[in-house]
Amino acid sequence: MRVLVVHNDYVSANPSGERRVVNDDLENLRAAGVDVRAYIRSSDEIGGLTGAAKAELLVRPLYSREDTAKVAQILRDDRIDVLHLHNPYPLISPQVVRVADAAGVAVVQTVHNYRMACVNGAFFRDGEICTKCATKRVPLPAIQFSCYRDSRSQSLVMTAALAAHRPTWQLVDRFLPVTPFMAKHLRDAGVAASQITPKPNTVHDPGPATAPGRGLLFAGRLVEEKGIQLLLAAWDHFHRHGGGWLDELTIVGEGPLRTEVERAARALPGVRYLGPVPSEQVGELMRASAAVAVPSLWFEGFPMTVLEAYARGRAVVGTSVGSVGTVVDGEVGWRAAGTEPEDLAAALAEVDAVSAARRGAAARTRFETSFSPEVVTKQLVAIYEDVLALRHARP
Repeated sequence: MRVLVVHNDYVSANPSGERRVVNDDLENLRAAGVDVRAYIRSSDEIGGLTGAAKAELLVRPLYSREDTAKVAQILRDDRIDVLHLHNPYPLISPQVVRVADAAGVAVVQTVHNYRMACVNGAFFRDGEICTKCATKRVPLPAIQFSCYRDSRSQSLVMTAALAAHRPTWQLVDRFLPVTPFMAKHLRDAGVAASQITPKPNTVHDPGPATAPGRGLLFAGRLVEEKGIQLLLAAWDHFHRHGGGWLDELTIVGEGPLRTEVERAARALPGVRYLGPVPSEQVGELMRASAAVAVPSLWFEGFPMTVLEAYARGRAVVGTSVGSVGTVVDGEVGWRAAGTEPEDLAAALAEVDAVSAARRGAAARTRFETSFSPEVVTKQLVAIYEDVLALRHARP
């Protein structure tokens, strides 16, 4: 089996878990003996484009002549069996799906976000969830609200790309949403259930879990949709109404809300902000914590922070919003009933030594049985084999 992984990485100034998923897939597939290669572009390349190449950016989300030709050549020269697409925007374009289908190559796509229906991929606008385009064949509200990069012209291009490629997605043999919540949104967008097989993300196994500490850790981008403001307000409410077993909130990360976080760290009891830290140190901070906070306010995919916490035997305190509400439950964590500070504060108040240890152990077990590299890679290889068998069975 020969597999070609195709992905357009985001700008490095806005790190994304998607590239990490792509890299992990490549490494895990090779370890499993799959003959896999990669075709990767980066949006960092855009800044270096000049003249005609820059002008072509206006149409590349619809059709990239360069990338379509290059992918077609790889499919032909390397006799690829499966094209595994991740993100095609803005440089590569979904046209590579049509090229693969015409060549008789099976196509699977990991669905990290909601780009099939939403031009910014997040269903989040102006500080709240927005699903105005969720079931529209042409997502015109995206143009009205300049949803793609706060630009009406760029939103127009992406809207045209989404509308034009609706038939293209019918050629994908299997969509791989990273959670069941995302699978539901694919069905709502008109994708047949037979085209959908949920396949979770994974992370490297850091080894056996240790006993939990007493603090809470937030590790992520300091942006509104990640819920950092909600977490700080909930921590304040938690302490003003008696507090509880958790005695410290540690925050790591970078983003536009950094100044607000620094101010809160000076004003609120038990809060410390460490700024951005290397991933190895994040792992050490998780091991030192009792639980990890993932207070998302948007329809996240499968947050890597959740997987990192489970791998280290740490339960998660989350919201009930989107995928977080489906991958965090009462066995492996605590879910706030709503998205008000008092809702999350009530969840924080439930954390104690006994429950942190019990749910942390359950989180580690869930990682081993459902999210470990071996388990997830075996699922992925089985999906490849299934779509190839179905392709070969066609008349």
